[in-house]
Amino acid sequence: MLRVLAVDDEKPLLEELLYLLRSDPRVLSAEGASDATEALRRITRALETGPDGPDGIDVVFLDIHMAGLTGLDIARLLAGFAQPPLIVFVTAHEGFAVQAFDLKAVDYVLKPVRPERLAEAVRRACAQLGRAAGQAPEPAEPAGPVVPVQRRPAPEVTVADRTADQIAVELGGVTRFVAIADIAYVEAQGDYARLHTDEGSHLVRIPLSTLEERWAARGFVRIHRRHLVALGRIDELRLDAGTTSVRVGSAELQVSRRHARQLRDLLMRQATG
Repeated sequence: MLRVLAVDDEKPLLEELLYLLRSDPRVLSAEGASDATEALRRITRALETGPDGPDGIDVVFLDIHMAGLTGLDIARLLAGFAQPPLIVFVTAHEGFAVQAFDLKAVDYVLKPVRPERLAEAVRRACAQLGRAAGQAPEPAEPAGPVVPVQRRPAPEVTVADRTADQIAVELGGVTRFVAIADIAYVEAQGDYARLHTDEGSHLVRIPLSTLEERWAARGFVRIHRRHLVALGRIDELRLDAGTTSVRVGSAELQVSRRHARQLRDLLMRQATG
């Protein structure tokens, strides 16, 4: 069972988060800190007494925007310890997911916090602690999509295949379906991939290599370690001083040398029918 510290400088939100955490049977204890200074004091005490000590903390549920040190600052400080607690970011700000997972966060939960989404974050923390202890991971609950979502034009999204032709995107609790055919290219961003369409972009927690394999039959080709492109959406192929790039709409993307020949061959075959 988890020993949790929740950190948020907005008291009503902290109290609501603590209520939800304490309602979860997998949480042994949940304490709160209303600022970064108090949080660091509690975490330092926990690290000094050790993981089995009376002040031990397994997971920190951490807001990002706070007065003084931010949640990202705290996570960077904790990364310097040998056995830091796990981090789950709980924030209203969508744009820090890549940084959060670069800091090895277990999860990234957007406010307003939905109970089922928080329960999934708890499950992930339990699973990671179980793996560290050599235990079998707890099976996933058959809940709905759980990947962090954005609620604005460039959202972080929860992804699940509805059919082979669509991806389900959850926005503020509403699920809509995006056609794979509408995706022009995909960009790797840390542990995420950003799907670019004519109308915006969606950040999904799935490796680019997985999308490459899954969508190869749909005309998506790898052109760079960072980019996967829909072949039919390439408007121009440019060769300049030994470098290759493609234009996809208004975006110009570099093509790596190892992918350049294959891409030219594919475009030639496409042009000749």
